[in-house]
Amino acid sequence: MHLLNDAARGIRGERVPVWFMRQAGRSLPEYRKLRENTNMLDACLTPELAAEITMQPVRRHGVDGAVFFSDIVIPLKIAGIDVDIKPGVGPVFGRPIQSAADITELTAHTLEDSPEIREAIGICVQELDVPVLGFGGAPFTLAAYMVEGRPSRDHLGARALMHADPASWDRLMTWAADITGRFLEIQIEAGASVVQLFDSWAGSLSVADYESKVLPYSKLALERATVPTIHFGTGTSLFLEQMASCADVLGVDYRMPLDEVARRVPGKPLQGNIDPALLAAPWSVLEEHIDAVLAAGRAAPSHILNLGHGVPPTTDPDVLTRIVSYVKQTL
Repeated sequence: MHLLNDAARGIRGERVPVWFMRQAGRSLPEYRKLRENTNMLDACLTPELAAEITMQPVRRHGVDGAVFFSDIVIPLKIAGIDVDIKPGVGPVFGRPIQSAADITELTAHTLEDSPEIREAIGICVQELDVPVLGFGGAPFTLAAYMVEGRPSRDHLGARALMHADPASWDRLMTWAADITGRFLEIQIEAGASVVQLFDSWAGSLSVADYESKVLPYSKLALERATVPTIHFGTGTSLFLEQMASCADVLGVDYRMPLDEVARRVPGKPLQGNIDPALLAAPWSVLEEHIDAVLAAGRAAPSHILNLGHGVPPTTDPDVLTRIVSYVKQTL
């Protein structure tokens, strides 16, 4: 068994395992070279290319897990939804969700299978000696994108819909949970041994709205996983207990010390939470911060070291390599 798989099951090994969200991608020069003349969606859906990008940070940094290179809208694209990923913008939908009729049309799309995803993960599992992590977008984050039609600062459209038309909201979120749940299943069936659910935009919600209008659907998506699960959100300090209730591991952003989180969710394995901003700080400052995160993580049954959000694109890759080397020497 690998350190990462053990930690995801609450077993503390000889040292803390480490990987980084968004480790596969834009911070690496070899990634940028490989992506020349290839758009994001094509890169994600070309098995050999997606596999190679997934494996690049394992070779360079020596991390303890390989997060599959994809995007949260990939299962929507496979299901036939008109979506593209625009450079500098993010996901852009050809037709935003604006009515109950739009939701009826949307929910006619299903995700049955994906040979491209299966093949890509199969290559990684065969060639790597570390676990492959699958991932999916949480239903609320997917719904927020689809209602707005593109990234939004405050997600007013989605937040309005959940109250203005609860029945339509339920249909939309149930569909999104099914799509993400199936996407996780496909990755697991192909060999992913841990999966993570990303809720990028849940931090815009109140506790009451999260509990009643979002959490049940995240649970629905995660229930389909047959391997350890990680639930991560940004700006979600108000409802960490609720998030922890539906996953094996709670991913924590950079806003709250892990020992404080451990007091709030006792007995729960934790993942996190180096502040990505400190990747640009002098090593002495970053080293002190890493030590503090590792010390705080000892309050949990097990700890997976990660960032409190994704790797910024301007990050010097050598800094990530140095972090991994430092952690491997810190028992």
